Amino acid sequence: MSIFKRYNKTRIAPTPSGFLHLGNVLSFAITASLARKNNARILLRIDDLDMARADKLYIQDIFDTLNFLEIPWDEGPRDAKEFEESYSQLHRMALYRAQLQQLRDKGSVFACTCSRSQLQDGRSCDCRSRQIPLGMENVSWRLITGNNPELSIKNCNGQVDRTVLPVEMHNFVVRKKDGFPAYQLTSVVDDLFYGVDLVVRGEDLWPSTLAQHELASALAGNDFQDITFCHHPLLMEKPGKKLSKSAGVASVKYLRENGKSPAAIYQLIASMLGINEPVFNWEQLGGIVSSIAV
Repeated sequence: MSIFKRYNKTRIAPTPSGFLHLGNVLSFAITASLARKNNARILLRIDDLDMARADKLYIQDIFDTLNFLEIPWDEGPRDAKEFEESYSQLHRMALYRAQLQQLRDKGSVFACTCSRSQLQDGRSCDCRSRQIPLGMENVSWRLITGNNPELSIKNCNGQVDRTVLPVEMHNFVVRKKDGFPAYQLTSVVDDLFYGVDLVVRGEDLWPSTLAQHELASALAGNDFQDITFCHHPLLMEKPGKKLSKSAGVASVKYLRENGKSPAAIYQLIASMLGINEPVFNWEQLGGIVSSIAV
């Protein structure tokens, strides 16, 4: 693997919507490994704005898991109390709202009344042509996409991937019906706010990476295009099905409470990846995977 520049900061950014599982640990280990190789700082950023799913038990689980597995971070909260008092995304709402206002002022968004289930059933969204007022209650805001014929993404191999926004990400939501900013917007704003220049994430989030570049190009005066993105393979529950937070037996909490040691957990992840050598900690796991797969 060729890292073509030195980085300042990367981040571990879990969402407290379930107990962390082995796939999360893999991503954290790769992130920590690349950070240490490049002398970059690691930020712990917890994405907690999905109020319907975020839970204090899951926030506590993030700290329990990182500490149990000895995965390091240099910036961010050290415990759930400090997170709630100083680092919750609720403290950055003014930043998110300012960017949403910028998009509104530029005419870069339209209001939408469609539900997710309606669009999943094959219905096309015609809300833009309906010119629904952005100030109406119970509407989401969607970004007007299609202004970028090509997106350029810096990758870990020192190259630039050039591609286009996939169809399923066209006109994606930037503000939800409850008035809260959506994930794509908060992720872009947070990475810029904290000065992140290396993002490590699963290959399933490639569409989100493209959406975030599309969004960043619609926002004025930022250097989001300079961030390097490394996408790694996923751990699979079975062929064609990735691990999820609903898979309780794959959660670190379940394994820890049933007597598994950190070394045993790292070895289990390595075995699931087909690594046929002893792996006892995040340095070994992250080092092996980042050298062959990222």
